[in-house]
Amino acid sequence: MSNRQIAIDLLEKLPEDMSLTDMAREIEFVAGIREGFDQLERGEGIPIENVRELMASWIVG
Repeated sequence: MSNRQIAIDLLEKLPEDMSLTDMAREIEFVAGIREGFDQLERGEGIPIENVRELMASWIVG
């Protein structure tokens, strides 16, 4: 499915009264998810152990 078709399908599922800003955020979110999957397919993912370490450093407390 093309990126254009993905965007069209997404927009058709969104509420009629959604703002353009919120629509753009939804498209950006889906684009980010798709880019993440593309990175994984290229072997560019981060091992879960590294993710846990990163997340632990983000916690304030």
